[in-house]
Amino acid sequence: MFGSMSRRGNPYDNPYAESFMTTLKVEAVYVTEYGTFEDVVADLSRFIEAIYNERRLHSALSYTSPNRYEEKHARDWTKSAA
Repeated sequence: MFGSMSRRGNPYDNPYAESFMTTLKVEAVYVTEYGTFEDVVADLSRFIEAIYNERRLHSALSYTSPNRYEEKHARDWTKSAA
């Protein structure tokens, strides 16, 4: 993962990445004490897969999780292609 880098003094170049990084910090990093870098890697991977993509509701996705949104999109696309 790479940090989001925008133009100097302009936080609006990449709002989706900025929003994700804020969520990641507030809901995972700031509430956890890590002993090693390996602990960070393992926990952040777990947070992204198990919480952010599976359970966390996103207003931009009609208050569904990203995984459920993609599943619905795939079902709808399959129905329209048939």
